[in-house]
Amino acid sequence: MTDRTRLAWAGGDAQLVLGVGGEQPVSLLSLRPATADGAPELDEAAAPPLVELQALGHGRFPGSHRYADSTVGARLRYVRHEESADEAGAELRVVQEDEAAGLVVTSVFRATAGVPAVRTWTEVAVTGGARVRLQAVSSVVTGAFLADSGRGVGELDVVCADSDWVAESRWRRTPLRETGLVDIDPEIHHHASRSRFAVTSRSSWSTGERLPTGAVVAADDSWALAWQIEHNGAWHWELGERRKGAYLALLGPTDAEHQWSTVVTAERGFTTVPVSLAVAAGGVDDAFAALTLQRRALRAGRSRELPVIFNDYMNTLMGNPTTARLLPLIDAAAEAGAEYFCIDAGWYDEDGRWWDSVGEWRPSATRFPGGLGEVVDHIRSRGMVPGLWLEPEVVGVRSPMAERLPDEAFFQRHGERVMEHGRYHLDLRHPAARAHVDAIVDGLIAEFGVGFFKFDYNIMPGPGTDLGGLTPGEGLLAHNRAHLDWLDELLERHPGVLIENCASGAMRMDYAMLSRLHLQSTSDQQNPLLYPPIAAAAPASVLPEQAGNWAYTQPEMTVEESAFTLATGILGRLYLSGYLNRMAPGQLALVRHAVTVHKELRAEIAAAVPFWPLGLTGTDGTWVAMGLRSPEPSGGSLLTLWRRPGAPGELTVPVAHLRGVDVTPEVIFPGPGTGAADWTLAWDAEQGELRLTSPDSGPAATARVIRLR
Repeated sequence: MTDRTRLAWAGGDAQLVLGVGGEQPVSLLSLRPATADGAPELDEAAAPPLVELQALGHGRFPGSHRYADSTVGARLRYVRHEESADEAGAELRVVQEDEAAGLVVTSVFRATAGVPAVRTWTEVAVTGGARVRLQAVSSVVTGAFLADSGRGVGELDVVCADSDWVAESRWRRTPLRETGLVDIDPEIHHHASRSRFAVTSRSSWSTGERLPTGAVVAADDSWALAWQIEHNGAWHWELGERRKGAYLALLGPTDAEHQWSTVVTAERGFTTVPVSLAVAAGGVDDAFAALTLQRRALRAGRSRELPVIFNDYMNTLMGNPTTARLLPLIDAAAEAGAEYFCIDAGWYDEDGRWWDSVGEWRPSATRFPGGLGEVVDHIRSRGMVPGLWLEPEVVGVRSPMAERLPDEAFFQRHGERVMEHGRYHLDLRHPAARAHVDAIVDGLIAEFGVGFFKFDYNIMPGPGTDLGGLTPGEGLLAHNRAHLDWLDELLERHPGVLIENCASGAMRMDYAMLSRLHLQSTSDQQNPLLYPPIAAAAPASVLPEQAGNWAYTQPEMTVEESAFTLATGILGRLYLSGYLNRMAPGQLALVRHAVTVHKELRAEIAAAVPFWPLGLTGTDGTWVAMGLRSPEPSGGSLLTLWRRPGAPGELTVPVAHLRGVDVTPEVIFPGPGTGAADWTLAWDAEQGELRLTSPDSGPAATARVIRLR
């Protein structure tokens, strides 16, 4: 094809326009929701190549740290495209070729009906006898947010988040010009800026430092593009300015950041990690609402069960279970309405030094004199499904399995096993490692009827494994993919088993994992006063119905303090803990009330999208707020409001999507007769504001769950 043309494709509720043909690479010019008004002015000269590909011997021009201006990306030329559709959705495949390097590059887009988003990735193959070492391949590159928003770089903000153990999901909003995208007047210099705003996650905690989720938002909240990188390992995304226009690049592991490279030949191609792009004619809330719909689409065909789970760990047994301690907890959890009971860490421990001895995963004889089966049977007799904590990817240095398994079954560097925090890391590419973890999980299901696993993951193995002559990052990526294959096979063998995704709380909170697994621990935070900002921000990264927010009320708490921690779980997945067995009848009744309210809301939560009336990027105040609303215009809304120490007793809560609507506000938790103080609620329809008063004479910490009917 010699002439430049436009390729329009409507997949689901997303509309793409690609520039194809001529002496230019394919570009993603526009990505808009089907409901968007008008049409953007598209500028081919401002659009970056759809794929940026760094290969040894080819490099960039000009040189920089950026994933832009690659010589291969600039040389790619359109060959053809194919469209198809099936029950899962629509697909577009766009094929390009770089004759100089002998590379064939295919960009794949998938979309689902009713969802203003696409999932996309890049496939790389070679022609003839070419042998090319790739150093970085983008899953997608686009500058469409400029044309679609009708805004320049100086009128756009980036929304992104830092994350850390017990300090997860700390979102911030920053003008692009303040992130390092400095206006240098590129025309007078005849080159683009070499600056970038780069966000990178290393090793196997995909959310251990940064979140693979973000958004570019018009400063006036009139347009937004949101994204997520769906990978359980290392990744990178960046924003940069071109000589004309700007770009967003989303990638998995790279050479410069992650010690990753790989060779492609006629027999061996390469596929990048998938990413999703979601669009909205609105602001932050609208962008993450669109991404929420995309996450549900990714989970199509997976279990939609949402049971209430009691876990004995957090602020309770803390890894020290015994028969004597568990039996009364089981009874109390059943009385409170829990449907699953998970025995957390320590059930395999004989000597109190279990951290570096794990790996066999056999029940302790000293902790359970009558056998673990006695406890599991009691769970089942109380009408609950038994669950166990497991950390399948590691073997402690003192474990017998460290000697029984071959060296090749573990991560290695330079011929030595990688050891981190007293553990070796299994390499799930190796059949002995796969057989080991299969035997453990299948055996526990067969012997004890386990219906739930909390899969934890508490170490990082560094850049990866170089076993077999691979680069460390290449070995890590191969293991990451083998891990996902293992989970798929496990769930196929045991379709009724539910699995929690945990990694020291939320250190691997990505949609490679969560498209498969059922529940996400949102934090290990043990201070209930510090949990609300984490719980409130979680739905920007994870579906509300997957957001396992701990509710660990204790007998020494007042009614208001108990309501505070229980409310943290109600509009997500209520994840119960606490010494319920030591509670007075009235205290346990409050827990049962929270569970009942949550159960009544489960279907509504699983269809809702999140919003943040006090702002996603301002959740760390004395007042914290998070809401869920129906995506249907006629649907209702739910709010959780936490009042933390030092907060004023009065608050005005803007609810923009209900402006002009007659609303009746109602506290649904804690309800009447619980001993909780009354809150005064008033709705201003003209302003779209909820005005509330909580008694100043009350305790320092309190919370309410409110329905706006």
